[in-house]
Amino acid sequence: MSAWKSAGITYLQYANICARAVRNSLKDELKVAAQARNQNNLKFAKWEKGVASEQKFVEPKAQQ
Repeated sequence: MSAWKSAGITYLQYANICARAVRNSLKDELKVAAQARNQNNLKFAKWEKGVASEQKFVEPKAQQ
């Protein structure tokens, strides 16, 4: 059995943990570039009658 399965986590959670460990182990100059790639973007388009409207980026709500 895979280690991530026996730990009770999904493969996606396992991959995220590994990626975070690699980013944290980088030297400072490389860590800055890796952290910049650690952003998620989401586009949304409403479909009506088989045609997509204009795509818009979804902005996350500000955390308080």
